[in-house]
Amino acid sequence: MAELSQYVTLGVADELFAAPVTKVQEILDMRPIARLPRAPDNLLGMIDVRGEGVPVLDLRQTLGIAPAPDTENTRIVVLAVNGPNGNVIVGLRADRVFEVTVLDSETLDPAPAISAGWSGHCIEGIGRRNGRFVTVLDLDRLLGDATLGIAA
Repeated sequence: MAELSQYVTLGVADELFAAPVTKVQEILDMRPIARLPRAPDNLLGMIDVRGEGVPVLDLRQTLGIAPAPDTENTRIVVLAVNGPNGNVIVGLRADRVFEVTVLDSETLDPAPAISAGWSGHCIEGIGRRNGRFVTVLDLDRLLGDATLGIAA
């Protein structure tokens, strides 16, 4: 029997996304974020995680979704991703975190290839959980470019 991959499911707006649990280091409640001058819109700033400065990216803005204010459910997911210069620790602000789960099928559907102008390069695949589509993010691609110039 194949080993089923586990994912942390994240909510952004009305959409459901998933991150491989192997990339997730911890999940934090929202906390003050130190803003950085002239940072890109999706780079919210830095937080302290056990004495280490960790950049925080807004998942909404990284995905091209309009920003929204924090709520009691907003979380920062601390991830280890492969950046252009090696391993990078980065925080990802999500509207909410649901659970650690396996998807309904051990295989993911590929991202749809319907337009030459859109590649879906940051999508590892499309899965299903309890009858809903879940977009599994390719965090290395999604966040690797966003972390250019951010030291590990």
